[in-house]
Amino acid sequence: MKMRKVIAMDMDGTLLNSQKRISSRTKEALIKAQRAGVMLILASGRPTSGLMEFAAELGMERHHGLLVSYNGSQVVDCETGKVLFNQAMSVEEGKAVLEHMKKFDRVRPMIDRGTYMYVTNVYDQYIMVNGKKFNVMEYESRGGNFNLCEERDLAAFVDFPLNKILTTADPEYLKAHYKEMMEPFKDQLSCMFTGPFYFEFTAKGIDKARALGAVLEPMGYKREDVMAFGDGHNDASMLQYAGYGVAMANGVEELKAQADEVTASLDEDGIALTVERMLAGCSEL
Repeated sequence: MKMRKVIAMDMDGTLLNSQKRISSRTKEALIKAQRAGVMLILASGRPTSGLMEFAAELGMERHHGLLVSYNGSQVVDCETGKVLFNQAMSVEEGKAVLEHMKKFDRVRPMIDRGTYMYVTNVYDQYIMVNGKKFNVMEYESRGGNFNLCEERDLAAFVDFPLNKILTTADPEYLKAHYKEMMEPFKDQLSCMFTGPFYFEFTAKGIDKARALGAVLEPMGYKREDVMAFGDGHNDASMLQYAGYGVAMANGVEELKAQADEVTASLDEDGIALTVERMLAGCSEL
């Protein structure tokens, strides 16, 4: 297998196992790759604050690693903390989406600013996933290292650009209503599922591939230098961009169909298996 100079990875369902941890084998493989000169990129729908602890665990600040957050609307240099790319929605666009979401009584919008995640009702925390109650607000606020804060009218509250508006509801409800949710914005914003119970809004044209191209090409990297791993629909652009795209066995079928390789699942060290093979076959090491 050809050696790649960059490894870009989705987080949930890809790099992180079902316990939301990086396995020891995957960590070891990625640290070895960095020592061989490979740059790591964490590319996620998560906010930047929700990526930092994992970047630190991998020592990415010592190897010029990058964080692609908010599904591609922001890129941060791990070493310097400098924002290399940022494209948020305008205040007017954010307000319009949040106002429209009021029509869907079972949809909970979530936005963040600084150290806070804002919702309309901090007590309306649960959705049903696979027949079980899931505290989605606790999950999101803790995952992003946010304090949870209530603002009853988010549309009136927002007077700042938003990198992302995350909405959540029972998967069946989102599937039945997402077209109505995105209809006024389908030509104005990027609107997509990032999980069965997540539907997101970002600035027009934003995705993980655009973020990668915006920062890697000025650095002198080419698409064929990139290996990318993902599991969801929002990873499709990244795998298409990369010279070698790898889907997880637990990924959606559409992604697996277009990938160059399907590796093992998130709980079977799928990333490690592919990276180890790449490193073992590289005569440069």
